[in-house]
Parts: sequence; C-alpha cells; structure tokens
Amino acid sequence: MNLTEITQQYYQLFPADTSQNIMQRQTPGVLLAETPISGFTESELIIFNEKLSEEIGLGKIENDQDSAFLNAATVPQHLKTYATAYAGHQFGNWAGQLGDGRAIFAGEIADKNGKKTELQWKGAGATPYSRHADGRAVLRSSVREYVMSEAMFHLGIPTTRALSLSLSGENIVRDMLYDGNPQYEKGAVMMRTAESFLRFGHFELISAQNDISLLTKLAHFTILNYFPEIDPESPTKYAELFAQIAHRTSEMIVEWYRVGFVHGVMNTDNMSILGLTIDYGPFSFLDEYSLNFTPNTTDLPGRRYAFGNQAKIAQWNLWQLANALFPLIKDEKILEKTLNDFSTEFWKKHDKMMAAKFGLNEVLKDDDQFFTTAQNVMAELSIDYTLFFNKLESVSEDTDLKYHFGNIFYNAITDEQFGKFKNFISLYLERLKLNTISKTESKKFMQKSNPKFILRNYILFECINEITAGKKDLLNKILKALEHPYEELFPEFSQKRPPFYDGQTGSSTLSCSS
Repeated sequence: MNLTEITQQYYQLFPADTSQNIMQRQTPGVLLAETPISGFTESELIIFNEKLSEEIGLGKIENDQDSAFLNAATVPQHLKTYATAYAGHQFGNWAGQLGDGRAIFAGEIADKNGKKTELQWKGAGATPYSRHADGRAVLRSSVREYVMSEAMFHLGIPTTRALSLSLSGENIVRDMLYDGNPQYEKGAVMMRTAESFLRFGHFELISAQNDISLLTKLAHFTILNYFPEIDPESPTKYAELFAQIAHRTSEMIVEWYRVGFVHGVMNTDNMSILGLTIDYGPFSFLDEYSLNFTPNTTDLPGRRYAFGNQAKIAQWNLWQLANALFPLIKDEKILEKTLNDFSTEFWKKHDKMMAAKFGLNEVLKDDDQFFTTAQNVMAELSIDYTLFFNKLESVSEDTDLKYHFGNIFYNAITDEQFGKFKNFISLYLERLKLNTISKTESKKFMQKSNPKFILRNYILFECINEITAGKKDLLNKILKALEHPYEELFPEFSQKRPPFYDGQTGSSTLSCSS
C-alpha cells in the first residue's frame, strides 16, 4: 500500500492541539487534536475493500505493515493521527462541544487524478472528545456500518465508504439498550473513507466560540476543496456555499425515501457538509411501510427522527447551520430564501422520484393525491415497501392480485382491506395509461428506481451472529448481493421480515450504541 503517500493537510491549514493528551476536555481555538491510536497488538483483518483501496490511490495490501495500519496496530512514522472538534444539536437540544469520540484520522490519500480521500479509523481508541467513553467499537456496530455504507454506495446514494474491518483482539463492555445490562462483546476497528468528513457541527462549534477568523478559514477551505462551482472570490460565496449544502442535503434525503432508509439519529453533528450519509448507528431500511417508523429506541416516544420526519429534520438542521454561518453571510433574507427553497426543491424532487418508482414518466397535477393514497394504503395494510414496488413492475389488468401480492402483507387482511388494495391497483393502472412512454420504458424506470435487494436488519443480525461465531459464508453472500442491488441474485433475500424477528433486540430494536 502507498502509506508513504498519505498526507495531513489539516495540520498545515488549521490550529491544532499537539499535546497528544487524550484526557477528555474542552479544546477551544483548535479544529483538531493530535491523538495516538491505541495500537491493537492482537488485531485481525476480517474484510478489506481492495477495489476501493485501488480507486482512491492507496493500493493493495503487500506486507504485514499494511495490514497493521488497517488494523490500527501501527502507524507510519510520518503521520500524526488526530481527532477533530465539532459541536451539535442532539435530539433538538444544543449539546456544546462533541467531536470525534471514537474516530481518529490517518490523513488523506490522493488518486491518480489528484482527488483526495480522507482516511479515518473508527474504534481505534479514546480521544479528547470521547466524553467519558473508551473510544472503542464493538464488532456488532462495526459490521453494521461497514456493510450498510457499502450497500448504500451501490444503491447510488451519497455516503461514506468502508475500506476495512478488523477484530481488535479486545473484549469490550457495552450496555446495548442502556437498560442496566452491560455485557462483554468482541471489539472491532474499521477504516472508513470520504471525500470529507466535515459536518454541520464543525461550523456550529467554531461559530459558537465566536472565532470568526477560523470560521472564515474553514468555510473558504470547504469552497476551494469541495465546491468548484463556487467562485472563491465572489462576494456572495458563503451564501452560495450554504445554498449548495442545502441542495446536496435535499438530494440525499430524497434518495433515502426512494429506498426506504431511516438514519435513526439525525443530529446536526451527524450531517455531512457534502450531503453524504454519515455515521451509521441505529439505522434501518423499512420493512412494512410506516411514516412513523424509527429503529432507534433512544428516539422513543417522540419519534423525532422517524422515516416521515427526515426531510423536516434536515431542514431544521439546515436552520442551525444557517445560524452558524450567519457571521459570514450577514443576510437573513438570503438564508431564509435558501431554507424555504429547500422545502420546494425537496418536494419537487420527491414527487419526481415517486413517479419513477411507479413507472410514470412525468408528474401530473393530481399525482400528489395519488402518492398520498399509495402511502395510506401501504401503511394501513402493513405492506412491505420494497416487495410492493418489485411486484408492481409486472402487474396488469389480468393479474391475480391475491396470488401476485400475497407475500407483501405483514398482517392478515380482511376482505374490506383487500378491496381497498384492489381499488388502488385499479387506480394505478388507470394512471399508467396517461404515460407518454411505452410499457417497456415504464418498467425500466421502475427497475432503476426500485432495488431488489435491501440490507434488512434481520439479515444483518444473522450475519453478525455468524461472524461472531467465526463464520463468513453469509457475509460473503451479502457483499456479493449488495454490489448488484437492482438484480435478484439470491431469492432468499427477497423475503419480508420473518415473524421471529418482530421486536428482536439488535434487529427490530436498536439504540445509539448499535
């Protein structure tokens, strides 16, 4: 691997605490703190994403030193690993300084075209921002993040990526549901990548500290490195930056709705400046359709981060970012316009996305009511979101609906309920007749928009249990399936959640510890 090519531009550009003191504390006036990794001497590499490593310019594993680097066992001598400081609003409340509590940066690597990718371990040890925790990660949560981030990438959704996953060789105590029942679990460390891990919270912290000089420097750095469409000399550059962040966030949320993804903990410190899905914790794909679904037990009973609230919460989070950037933009009307435009843009994109899922080539004036009717039917009849659209691809006026759609319902339905479903299918077939494209083209719309494979939590649950027992057969099958999510490589994955997993801890119910 090209470990000697890893650079660390943050040290050159931003103020840093270089004391190497990992005592948890406030670090005002700095963006990063030099933080050594724990150095896991008994670590073992489980998965290595060689294709990604080649793409970003890091290359193949060639010796034990390369593996030791991925395992967070050793670090090349020229690197000073670090964690960054940020703040955030958690569940709607200002939390003050947070920071990389169990993430440590190695630096960035450039590909053959000069594009840089940041490299970051998760679970490599305590940092000044660990907030009384140990900075470690368990195998359970690490498998979830590795596999889901790769699944999201292959679905075509903006996301951080996973480069490697290793057993740390340690056992770690965790109280998975915060219910007073801590247990030992296998420790793990993963390396994840992104063009940038900059979050809303980085700007929130600096703005709250009233460090306008550092805020300006970070915003200018962001424009120069990640938003080439913005003229860095323009007098409106910071307003344009905020508008572009809102635009990318809108696109990401629409994609979440397309595949039925629920993030679970959309705090402002978990929001990417680049519109990437970041920090995979108590996430889930929808099984049965419900706007009120949240996989995160910490989010109960309020369901702030429920599936149907995600666009509203994204806009709320953008309000907090607007407040943080106000010292640079100094124009309330421009910020308000951008925030109002977010809602307009989101719903326009959302309806276009929904039209494609139904095989409709354009959005007509009454389609908003059609989409609402579809949502109501799916929710009332507990219909599997993914299987419903898969089955819809081949429905016609001659289809035996009870046979064709028989496996998409989570509850037994009455004749009256099936009558509602039948009426909706009739409504849908009538709407299809208004298309100005052929049936073949309509089906292509649907096939591009509706995945055949989603990484359901119960499948992940089974995979984690197997890996914990030292087996990788299911993991390898999942990794193959997620690379081709719009094909049905393994029919056994195209099944609704088995009743056994209803309410299963670690599958249907998760926490921020997940």
